[in-house]
Amino acid sequence: MEQKKTESVSLSQAQEMVDKWIKTFGVRYFNELTNMTVLTEEVGEVARIIARTYGEQSFKSSDEDKDLGDELSDVLWVIICLANQTGIDLNEAFLKNIKKKTARDKDRHHNNKKLKDGYNGKIK
Repeated sequence: MEQKKTESVSLSQAQEMVDKWIKTFGVRYFNELTNMTVLTEEVGEVARIIARTYGEQSFKSSDEDKDLGDELSDVLWVIICLANQTGIDLNEAFLKNIKKKTARDKDRHHNNKKLKDGYNGKIK
């Protein structure tokens, strides 16, 4: 069976696509405060799906058709909107953030007893 190749999009392309979509199909961007509220709402949807899929909560009938990938994409959409509105180049910011994390954490996680194989909740 041949596997269908998924199209790739860079962070910069995603920012351009969202901006074009809003200018073509939307009236305008919501303001930053509204988008922050929408982001909180979307993160809540992600939390609900994860709690029910991987946690101990059971699905309500209204949640059964929820798609984690779709909800994560909604979160990404709003983050991109906020970045576009505030002049953030997400590609540049992401690469800078990776460098920061690498410099700060390159040894820290390997030396963390809680992250070692076989950790059962108690440090020996």
